[in-house]
Amino acid sequence: MKTIQTDQAPKAIGPYVQGRIANGFLFASGQIPLHPETGEIVGDTIEEQTKQVVKNISAILAEVGITADAIVKTTCFLKNMDDFVAFNGVYGTLFGEMLPARSAVEVARLPKDVLVEIEIIADVSNK
Repeated sequence: MKTIQTDQAPKAIGPYVQGRIANGFLFASGQIPLHPETGEIVGDTIEEQTKQVVKNISAILAEVGITADAIVKTTCFLKNMDDFVAFNGVYGTLFGEMLPARSAVEVARLPKDVLVEIEIIADVSNK
């Protein structure tokens, strides 16, 4: 197994790592809209926060040397399912033609009271 750590994505704020590669897959911890350098929440709207989450995920993928086309599964946590359409508009910008499987759920609360968190599983076997 290999641990993934990049300064281009927020540092872990608890006892976990940004990502781990095992058996040809990257398992990335849930990303929230934190700025990598300041650790501050970016944005007040679902669109702004999702853009930052997408940037954070892209940074982790880049550290491994892959793109979003390698993502096979995402799990998306939303504070309010009424934001789903706006969230989807930004979330979709992460992907080209290779769309992953996805789960999206509304949750009562997220770390730091953010509006969105996304975790990913990506295939790194062809890297």
